[in-house]
Amino acid sequence: MASLRDKSGRPVVVVTGMGMVTSLGIGKTDNWKSLTAGKSGIRTITRFPTDSLKTTVAGAVDFPETAAPSSPARSERFAEIAIEEAIAESKLARGNFPGPLFLAVAPIEVEWPEREALAKASGANGSVNYDDLIRAAASGRFREFHERFVFGSVGHHLADKFGTQGSPISLSTACASGASAIQLGLEAIRRGETDAALCVATDSSVNPESLIRFSLLSALSTSNEPASEASKPFAKNRDGFVMAEGAGALVLESYDAAKARGARILGVIEGCGELADSFHRTRSSPDGKPIVGCIRNALADAGLSPEDIDYINAHGTGTPENDKMEGMCATTVIGERIKHVPISSNKSMIGHTLSAAGALEAIITMLTLEHQRIPPTINYKVPDPAIPLDVVPNVARDAKVTHALSNSFGFGGQNVSLIMARGPA
Repeated sequence: MASLRDKSGRPVVVVTGMGMVTSLGIGKTDNWKSLTAGKSGIRTITRFPTDSLKTTVAGAVDFPETAAPSSPARSERFAEIAIEEAIAESKLARGNFPGPLFLAVAPIEVEWPEREALAKASGANGSVNYDDLIRAAASGRFREFHERFVFGSVGHHLADKFGTQGSPISLSTACASGASAIQLGLEAIRRGETDAALCVATDSSVNPESLIRFSLLSALSTSNEPASEASKPFAKNRDGFVMAEGAGALVLESYDAAKARGARILGVIEGCGELADSFHRTRSSPDGKPIVGCIRNALADAGLSPEDIDYINAHGTGTPENDKMEGMCATTVIGERIKHVPISSNKSMIGHTLSAAGALEAIITMLTLEHQRIPPTINYKVPDPAIPLDVVPNVARDAKVTHALSNSFGFGGQNVSLIMARGPA
């Protein structure tokens, strides 16, 4: 059988398994049903007190199966559930995965409850700095704290559980992290280093400290009532993003390897583009050049032109600046045709899952391609005349989608765009 190659002569990379956890539920079937029904998973926070906070809503994952005492532990649990689903669908061996793990995970630090315990144990008088806490954690009396609050701990636990090959790669590129994990898997297969890659993104950052930090940046929506209407991407009355959590897992394989073992091919990762923006720690460059360049790099990598894109799964956070910037950049790349290219933001329903967003939105884009149905952007009741896009408003839309673009733009100017297609017959 002849090897299938892309236009650049590289192995074609396909998806053979997907799994997801969001505030809407566990598993891609339940999530897809809720997404296409326009259901919101954003609710009033009950995990911790919010009496003194301006923002009291989030897309928290509080199902009994996901309970864990700390953010890293919850992130690991989310990832386990998503990986189990993805590997089961791929029909690869659960405990002996034939490739590496690329894991997008949030930056990790000792959280407040553990800090209090460590500060007390440190014996320091007066103020206690972070180094004191780390020394106390490493003293041997707090082995669980010390192991859990190390950046690579989640990746190493997952690698051991699922038997991935080589050292797991843990990465954090802000809100582009999930797409970066997919990019690393795509490139490893294209280089011929492996026939399969497990690409996972997980985040459980809904905790008091993270909420306060984003609130101090004036990035969060304060539209707390009703919670389901807080996230309003592209709407004129949008006022910030809604923090959320979850996990997405994708099994990537070379087309040849997948076909050789009779795997069902769910879709194709056609291209990936990235371009850094060093303008500001949180804001994008006002001229939009890095984002425009990122999308164009993805098109070039896929061997496609702007005219080939049938749908855009937007980064679409709901912040005033981000949505306007994304609209401007998409218009620059696509041109006048942008008015007829449907665009939507899943964050209107599941919130902004931060490190997990790129992978979850890639999965949702794959489901859009499979079902030829575009999930809506809910809460889009007041269109913004400054963003003249074909936003899919409030109700799902059936459409012919052959090539789809999924955008992930992170703090610090870390931009990644993915281009995906339906699986070959």
